[in-house]
Amino acid sequence: YLDRRLGVGQPPGFPFSLNAAVDHLLKKEFDVHRVGKTTHPLMQAYGIKAIPFDHPNMDVWRENFEGVSYLHPQTNFNVFGAVDDLWINENSEVHVVDYKATSKDAEVSLDAKWQKGYKNQTEIYQWLLRRNRLTVSDTAYFVYVNGKRDRDAFDGRLEFDVKIIPYVGDDSWVEETIIKAHQCLMSNTLPEPAADCDFCRYREEARKIETGQLSML
Repeated sequence: YLDRRLGVGQPPGFPFSLNAAVDHLLKKEFDVHRVGKTTHPLMQAYGIKAIPFDHPNMDVWRENFEGVSYLHPQTNFNVFGAVDDLWINENSEVHVVDYKATSKDAEVSLDAKWQKGYKNQTEIYQWLLRRNRLTVSDTAYFVYVNGKRDRDAFDGRLEFDVKIIPYVGDDSWVEETIIKAHQCLMSNTLPEPAADCDFCRYREEARKIETGQLSML
């Protein structure tokens, strides 16, 4: 939007306080089984023969802006990402686990086009963990909680259905993408803005003002 006092407002990020609360509580719940080296009832219900992974770096790997990291030698990029959880199966393979929260009447799935970002996220985690010398399963799991909207009243409580959705990842695209990102940053030519990028449109409007192509009056 345009504001004559402040100029072009940058598209804001979205606060996900409820999602963060769900993530926090799920981590606490799975941590009980991590300490006890036991299988969570949800894992049992879905026939997943695994337990929460107990590793000295788990607290770091789950911390935002720290996470699992790897210094990519070809680009000198420090690539990192904070996982929600990791499980280890009976074959000593680590599964990436991502918590997701929503509230809708339809059954939750990973079928929407925009959820490709979720899948790419887990594949980057798989890539990072492999470069940290862990044996990682191609199968990741989404613990998807869906707030029930068919109750007669709120009564100070929100109930959830919880579903585990497996996803077979393929991290073969990650290396090439990192190299392309580095080439883009080192280039003297700006890439074309993406049509569906809010920030690209914001910068275009800001550029018009900066160059006098658009009046603030």
